Amino acid sequence: MAVQTIAGTHDSTTTPPFGPAAALSCRECGTRFPLSPVFACEECFGPLEVAYDLPLGDPESLRKRIEAGPTSIWRYAPLLPVPADVTEKPNLHPGWTKLVKADNLARELGITGGLHIKDDSGNPTHSFKDRVVAIALEAARTFGLTTLSCSSTGNLAGAVGAAAARAGFRSCVFIPHDLEQGKVVMAAVYGGELVGIEGSYDDVNRFCSELIGDPIGEGWGFVNVNLRPYYGEGSKTLAYEICEQLGWRIPDNLVIPIASGSQLTKIDKGLRELIKLGLVEDRPYKIYGAQAEGCSPVSAAFKAGHDVVRPVKPDTIAKSLAIGNPADGPYVLDIARRTGGAIEDVNDEQVVDAIKLLARTEGIFAETAGGVTVGVLKKLIETGQLDPAAETVVLNTGDGLKTLDAVAPTTGPTATIRPTLDAFREAGLA
Repeated sequence: MAVQTIAGTHDSTTTPPFGPAAALSCRECGTRFPLSPVFACEECFGPLEVAYDLPLGDPESLRKRIEAGPTSIWRYAPLLPVPADVTEKPNLHPGWTKLVKADNLARELGITGGLHIKDDSGNPTHSFKDRVVAIALEAARTFGLTTLSCSSTGNLAGAVGAAAARAGFRSCVFIPHDLEQGKVVMAAVYGGELVGIEGSYDDVNRFCSELIGDPIGEGWGFVNVNLRPYYGEGSKTLAYEICEQLGWRIPDNLVIPIASGSQLTKIDKGLRELIKLGLVEDRPYKIYGAQAEGCSPVSAAFKAGHDVVRPVKPDTIAKSLAIGNPADGPYVLDIARRTGGAIEDVNDEQVVDAIKLLARTEGIFAETAGGVTVGVLKKLIETGQLDPAAETVVLNTGDGLKTLDAVAPTTGPTATIRPTLDAFREAGLA
């Protein structure tokens, strides 16, 4: 697979709204194309991603410029395909979420090297999807698109609806018909069109791919289809923030949930960019991927030593990760193997237990995807795949209030009593 280089030659069609972006580059064959709303290589049909002329030079000056920026992903505008005046445009200004030092959870799991939770539930619509949508929205503005759309397992639908409302775009998003009610309500409340599709996320995604090629889809920006090269760059900001919040250094281990796999691959891309720019020390790091057992095609391929990911039919409570045919699966395998990490999975019961464990130890109520990452972290330590003496960062990508159904059956009042002190004592709570 072709490895995308950071430095490049500016294409003559590049305009200031794309900042340091130089072109679109195929991840397979390396062919370059002008910046436009396309996502597949005309030569080999490989996926396209943004290639840059990044500001190589004095790392200290760049570091100070970033640190003086806004407390959002726009502090990294010099490293993103967005205009310099992006903060002046109507958007939700996501990012700069908390990096929580999780000492209580570390003690519970026997981690001695330090543990942090990157808690992206603090974003405007309470998931990391606000990051990726923000970048895609700027591309949609530049290309003159009028409708913002997506196929979604839930969080993305809400992020697109909110971002479109703020920016004055029409939105029309597509979801599987059986999503958690909290995510359905959150996607619908912003006033855009919300369409449930009978079938899985993969059915929804196929439908959107057909729609984008039809005259009906003219002027539409599907953030995770024709705008996908730009959309994916939003996940890099997680790598940027983690390293900056750690004092401009890379942690030893990162545990990252896998849906399409794009987030994991872009975090790795962000780390490599920081190294290239001299903003962090070039040192080894390991990336671990986390999947739910009921939708674990990448984990299965990793354990079997395969390079190809075999699609599966999802069956898990972690619906935000329920993508049976993950587009970036092969690249995830490459990264896990290159960095010395691993891909692991946990079952639904372990997901629920991990949600409660994180809430009990650190006061963070994660959605099911966060339960997957914490559950996988626990499993990696128990099986000896992750060194507890190494510094580790785990991602929580969404708010547990969106997936209440997962924990509601086993979570409730400790006791129900009469309003008297005697009743309180009788309940054994005094």
